[in-house]
Amino acid sequence: MISFSDAWLNLVNVVKSFRPTDVLDILITSFLVYKLITWAKVTRTGQLVKGLLALIVAYFLADWMQLQTMKYAMQYLFSNGLILLAVIFQPELRTALERVGRSRISQLELFSHQEEKSADQQWRAAISAICEAAPVLSRQKTGALMVIERKSRLGEIIKTGTIIDSVPSMELIGNIFFHNSPLHDGAMILRDGKLYAAGCFLPLSDNYDISKQLGTRHRAALGMSENSDALVIVVSEENGVISVALEGKLTRGYDAEMLRELLEKTLLPEKKSEDKKPGFWRAIAK
Repeated sequence: MISFSDAWLNLVNVVKSFRPTDVLDILITSFLVYKLITWAKVTRTGQLVKGLLALIVAYFLADWMQLQTMKYAMQYLFSNGLILLAVIFQPELRTALERVGRSRISQLELFSHQEEKSADQQWRAAISAICEAAPVLSRQKTGALMVIERKSRLGEIIKTGTIIDSVPSMELIGNIFFHNSPLHDGAMILRDGKLYAAGCFLPLSDNYDISKQLGTRHRAALGMSENSDALVIVVSEENGVISVALEGKLTRGYDAEMLRELLEKTLLPEKKSEDKKPGFWRAIAK
């Protein structure tokens, strides 16, 4: 048994060998573990993690009770575990890596203040067009699905539709979703403040808790928001209700003013005193 003096001596040695970088190491590791647990809770990964923990417990039990066949099977399973996990968690891993890619740490924002100002003006014009078109589509009960691309690039989705690459306007949006239009059944994609594509097909949500009253458009909007950071606007063909899907959540009952407020808050950069700094140093400051 370790005596109190030995334990105290070991503690003193640990404190003496402690470096400032060890604090950083502990903080980063704790943050990553916290984010991993949070991520597992909000995705179906949580149930899979529980199953994995059950297998680990079963392995230790098999080792303790000398169950050789079960132990061999578990060892074989764990030796190929990384490949199995990569296959099983493929959608979640892709989403997690995309989130890392969208983080401020990974983006140095090297573009100039002038380019940022130009993008701001384009988005303001696009927001005005959307907020003018959505209430009109709502009153006419014309179904619409508008996807606003943010940091997750939607090239695979755009390939399923028709490239337009035009300045958005209320009239153009209305013509796209007019019920006799060849593009009205698909989604419209806005990229960098421009109406980039239309007639695009979106992935449907796998969430079985979605209300049965919601149709395919709403399921597609949720599916898109679950698989990317896109903001998706839906106008119901049945009742004209305007809804927004963002980060896997659907919020209904928007009017033009509420929609404008959300779009400006989500799409327009915050004005800070730091904006006077060059893009690279502003990114470092973040």
